[in-house]
Amino acid sequence: MSDDEKGYGFKITVIGDGAVGKTSLIKKYTQGSFQKEYISTLGTQFSKYEEEIDGEKVELFLWDIAGQDQFQALRQRFYIGSSGAIIVFSHDPEQPQSYEHVPRWLDDLKKHCGNIPLVLFGNKVDLVDEATLVSNPGLPTADANVEQLAKENRFVGYYKTSALTGHGVTEAFKILVKKLYTIAKISSFF
Repeated sequence: MSDDEKGYGFKITVIGDGAVGKTSLIKKYTQGSFQKEYISTLGTQFSKYEEEIDGEKVELFLWDIAGQDQFQALRQRFYIGSSGAIIVFSHDPEQPQSYEHVPRWLDDLKKHCGNIPLVLFGNKVDLVDEATLVSNPGLPTADANVEQLAKENRFVGYYKTSALTGHGVTEAFKILVKKLYTIAKISSFF
């Protein structure tokens, strides 16, 4: 963006356990594509994307942070300057720990970023029956349980997503971008 162009720029950190689909979600949102084979993120990956909100240009700097434990020491450096964040867990029945770890990711973010807008993505929703998430409160990742967690921790929202099908991906990213834009607009008046 040139100096004479009005616009906004936001760093959005995307975190969660390894293999929950963080990279795939970013690619689906920014490129509309999906890569089937899993390639572990080493440290962090960075993507730049432009969005338009209310006729104004918004630059997004998406930081895809590796979820594997061996990258824990590096993570705090990658959090610096985050305007907002997305915590991703997986609805895949093979990855129940990814939801159990959401509070740990939340604590990590609050410790290093303070009180920034957060969105919770329940990815890989294509791997479970939608009716199961709606009607089975005994399931930790059931809608009611996840919505309660999101409400208690003041997430901007909880979105069921699928990087494979694209379900909910654009809507979920845009809700965070719109929130960041609104905060920036209000701040610019003071």
